[in-house]
Amino acid sequence: MILSALIRKEYHEIVRDRVTLSIAIFLPLVLLFLFGYGVSLDVEDISLAVYDQDRSQVSSQLAEAFTASGYFRLNHQLEFDSEVNEVLDSGRATAVLIIPPDFSSKIRMDRPVGVQVLIDGSFSATALIVSNYAMSIIERYSTNLAMNRITQQGYPVPERIQLVARVWYNAPMKSVNYIVPGLFAVLLMAFPPMLTALSIVREKERGTIEQIYVSPITPALFILGKIVPYATIAFLEMLLILVVGTFWFHIPFRGNLSLLMGASLLYVLVTVGMGVFVSTITRTQLGAVLLSLVATLMPSFLFSGFLFPIATMPYMMQLYTFVFPVRYFNDISRDLFLKGVGVEYLWSNVLLLAIYAIALFLLATLRLKKKVA
Repeated sequence: MILSALIRKEYHEIVRDRVTLSIAIFLPLVLLFLFGYGVSLDVEDISLAVYDQDRSQVSSQLAEAFTASGYFRLNHQLEFDSEVNEVLDSGRATAVLIIPPDFSSKIRMDRPVGVQVLIDGSFSATALIVSNYAMSIIERYSTNLAMNRITQQGYPVPERIQLVARVWYNAPMKSVNYIVPGLFAVLLMAFPPMLTALSIVREKERGTIEQIYVSPITPALFILGKIVPYATIAFLEMLLILVVGTFWFHIPFRGNLSLLMGASLLYVLVTVGMGVFVSTITRTQLGAVLLSLVATLMPSFLFSGFLFPIATMPYMMQLYTFVFPVRYFNDISRDLFLKGVGVEYLWSNVLLLAIYAIALFLLATLRLKKKVA
């Protein structure tokens, strides 16, 4: 009964504050359209896996030509066909170079031979760059072979290597296909924490929170009463931008909708929990807004993989990104939309979001309990 009364009170406060409610609903949509239409990204540093079926000196030289270019980093030597899908689905490789078993024999006979590069198109800018780099490396390698043959035999030979590049997950290589799923994580981290933090700090400024301190309401119950209404609004906000973003921009969705909804609910609890925690360590609404911006909005853009692929960051900065939950939901959203992967690839991100939500609730409760004491 006490919890339901707290929740009803909070809903009444939200409804009366129409300005804040309007911002919560319409500003994310404004940003969705701004970023959906206005952002295009380029990235570098390409994780490469090589599936060499020929295993000859000539095929090894081709793989070395990729790594020697400075654009590719060889991370995996594949042994079986099934590993090709696995390294791309898991994100452990951005590109897979596939060399056929008759590669060296056709080279020796001056016959054309096809080489395939499979590219993860989740980041369309990356896919385009990878494709161009691969074509350039293949052309240079083929030209060198032809020049060597001219030197050895005294007559020109035709180009013998033909590159077949295919882009997976985002075949049209449209930026909007990966920008919009990333926006879901960023927008949810931008507004719910700020609104939740302001609601509690506002009570501090008015002095009404003193009534909570002297009442029999426990800190955990009070925090829960704050979380539920704002989590409900944030989840509805998520559904709104999900529907608008998907259907307006025609974003393909290949994953499990139930998994996305479950992960979204966890992420909503994390974002609202961050707002509650911020409110326990600030005393003014201005302080709550500034701290929310620093702790949530800025990291959402810089350390989530939304603007800059994490693999291209310095190693220490890559470690730093693990601190921010927006990174985990960004991976979940994009992988479900573009790759259609299942829980076997996403369970660690979902688990970390759950741990984050529980930890924030406990920290906020402990902070409030100290004030009550």
